[in-house]
Amino acid sequence: MTHEVVRMNNIKKSFGYVEALRGVDFSVGYSEIVGLIGDNGAGKSTLIKILTGVFPPDSGEIYFEGKKVQFKSPADARRAGIETVYQGFGVAELLSMYRNFFLGRELTKKVGFTTFLDHQWMIDECYKVLSEIGVTVRSPLEPAGVLSGGERQAINIGRAMYFEAKLIVLDEPTTALSVKEVERILQFIEEVHQTGTSVIFITHNIQHVYRVADRFVLLERGIKIGEYLKEEVTPEQIIEALTIGSIQK
Repeated sequence: MTHEVVRMNNIKKSFGYVEALRGVDFSVGYSEIVGLIGDNGAGKSTLIKILTGVFPPDSGEIYFEGKKVQFKSPADARRAGIETVYQGFGVAELLSMYRNFFLGRELTKKVGFTTFLDHQWMIDECYKVLSEIGVTVRSPLEPAGVLSGGERQAINIGRAMYFEAKLIVLDEPTTALSVKEVERILQFIEEVHQTGTSVIFITHNIQHVYRVADRFVLLERGIKIGEYLKEEVTPEQIIEALTIGSIQK
C-alpha cells in the first residue's frame, strides 16, 4: 500500500500565454502536514485547484490513495475525502451557522415514503461540534455573518473533521486574523493532525506554517524550487530559499 494519500506528477497548466505550473511534482503522506509556500503568483492555488477538480491539468498525473484520478469538480474531490477551506472564510453570511455547516451534505429523515431535511438533528450536531472545538455561540440558528474570521475558519475546519476528511486543504487559513485567532487555528490544525488526517497548508506566512508542518514545498513562478523536511531547515532558511532560489550551506 502506498504511503502517500496524494501524488501529483509533472503537473502543467497554462492560462493563455501564462505558464502557471511548469511540471510540478507534489505529494502528501498519510497523517502528514505539508506546507505549500510561495508568494502571490507562485502557482500554489492553481496546483490545489487542479487537485480538487476546479481546473483540469494540461498534462500530468494525479493519484489519490494510490489510484489514478482526475476529479471533474470539487464535489467529486469531496466525495473522495478531500475537504477544502478556502481563503476568505468560505461561509454564506446570511445562512444560519448550522445550514453553513451542513451545506451540500444535509442530514435527512424519512417520514413514510417522503424524505425531509432533519433540521433539529443538524442544529444539535452543529452545536455539539462547535462546542467541542471551542466556538461559543448563542445558537446555531444565528446567521454565520455574526462570527469573527477565526470562528468562520473554525466552522470550516470543524466541518471537515466532522465528515472525516482524509485530506484537508487550508488555503491561507490565517490571513486577516487576530493574533489570538491565529493561535486557535494553529491549535485546530494540530488537533486535526492527531486524528491522522493529512493537511495541505497553503501560505506565504513562514512563521505560521513552520510551527505545524512536517514538510515544506516551495513554489516560485510555477516551478518547485525546494522541498525540505522540518528538521532540515529553519524559518530563516525557507525565506532565504524563496528569496534567492536555494539555501546557502
